[in-house]
Amino acid sequence: MITEKQIIEAQENWGKSIIEIGKVYSKKGDYVEAAKKHIQRFYAYDYGTVLFKPTLALEKPFRLNFEAALSYFISGNKDFPEDVGFALRPWKSVIWKNEGIVIKDNMAAIMGTYVFKDFNDEKAEVQFSLNFVDFDGELKMVLHHSAFACDGS
Repeated sequence: MITEKQIIEAQENWGKSIIEIGKVYSKKGDYVEAAKKHIQRFYAYDYGTVLFKPTLALEKPFRLNFEAALSYFISGNKDFPEDVGFALRPWKSVIWKNEGIVIKDNMAAIMGTYVFKDFNDEKAEVQFSLNFVDFDGELKMVLHHSAFACDGS
């Protein structure tokens, strides 16, 4: 059974990993490998399809395989020309604000808001829905949907 503590740790580690990709990129390191490790650690592509709808993906909004997810985080895939590399922006912090968590056996559903802050103190506030599944003691996302908050207009 998944615990709330495991979920919060997974979220915090996901944020740290996004920040690390930007640091590696800024230092001209192997950011591609850092992004691949991020996806392997936090997403269940090794187990099948992941339902990933990233915030800034509009033309091709759904990233159902590893290569599509990688493009979103670091760009460079001609099949996704809109991608600018979300994780390459040097983020300073990611703050999670969970509105609700539902746990059922080895699956958890979470929704809320996360706030990304860069080194110019600019913020991006994003709403999310996640589903984590416990795969042999490791929480991995099978669903990740995020979008900017809508003002209702």
